[in-house]
Amino acid sequence: MDSASGRLPDALQSLLHQVDASQLKNVDLAEQLATALPKAELHLHIEGTLEPQLALALARKNGVKALLDEYADSEEVLRAAYRFSSLDSFLRVYYACMAVLQTEADFARLATEYLARAHADRVRHAEVFFDAQAHARRGVSLATVVRGLRAGLHSAQQRFGMCTRLILCIQREYPEEDALCTLHEALAFRDDIDGIGLDGSEVANPPERFARAFALARAHGWRVVAHAGEEAPPNYIWAALNALQVQRVDHGVRCLDDPQLVRHLRRTQVPLTVCPLSNIQLRVCADLSVHPLRRLLDEQLCVSVHSDDPAYFGGYLNDNLLAVVRHTGVRAADILRLLHASFRASFPCERARQHEAELIADAQRVLARYRPADREAGDGTNTACEP
Repeated sequence: MDSASGRLPDALQSLLHQVDASQLKNVDLAEQLATALPKAELHLHIEGTLEPQLALALARKNGVKALLDEYADSEEVLRAAYRFSSLDSFLRVYYACMAVLQTEADFARLATEYLARAHADRVRHAEVFFDAQAHARRGVSLATVVRGLRAGLHSAQQRFGMCTRLILCIQREYPEEDALCTLHEALAFRDDIDGIGLDGSEVANPPERFARAFALARAHGWRVVAHAGEEAPPNYIWAALNALQVQRVDHGVRCLDDPQLVRHLRRTQVPLTVCPLSNIQLRVCADLSVHPLRRLLDEQLCVSVHSDDPAYFGGYLNDNLLAVVRHTGVRAADILRLLHASFRASFPCERARQHEAELIADAQRVLARYRPADREAGDGTNTACEP
């Protein structure tokens, strides 16, 4: 992404210039690009990929009778419970289902099943959040969680050639002292954990409460990100940027309420990882027709689309992309911007150049179907990935 403007790089822009202008607003074209092109998933809670079928299977295996009794050991009944009116009501069900995750094998299976789905959506780079403190409170050690997730991530790397990263999220509903203890314990897994995040209910839990924890994380070389400005006002985003010094803001949609913040984000191109279907489920906005994604793009911000907790919110990454095409007016050029931004906002990856080259090559293949007849033979435009 051009850090000065948020526009597409020349290689992708030149491809759009070769397309019949009348086709650039074509919904089918935008949908093809959304599903066929490689992409990065940067805002994904691994516990939020726990589908009802797997939750019940693990509950039976591990003897979690409370969950089986409450939902009648029925996938249909449990799926019906995945309806929420707020972030807090979602989190209550989310943590109840988390009880089925108890062994390294459970976490490995959870990661493996998610990454197989992600691969089908053409995710080439996945950054996975996990909630260490919630697991510790129910007696599951950090070692169990990290080793299990790492096994699942390694399997995806071997099977799919996918680049993966693991991010430990500090949970803002717990005291900062708890976060500091968790980070000190996490130092034993410094090579397995790639970054530190901040998640949980924003209400009454501003980012600055965790300034010491994030200073510790940065001092040990971890990259840092934070959820901010989902349901809380823009000052939470400012605090994440200034007090926590994050490199990326997860959600961030409330930035539009503060023109000065919008100007700052446009100038700095700090990435925002937006989760449209999550925003609807948690009542951040009433429906997709009024979702702020279109405005974020128009403001030339560095924004990308992700799935958050897809098992609970009704859609994985491609589902989110298709939803914004169909309901927010996002079209071909926007899809290319969103996907390119997802790679540029990701943590460093040894396959980064390969991924960008794939994005350009696959975009060329799709867009070629929409070129005017007099340009079918090609015009010699160089579409190679720029260094």
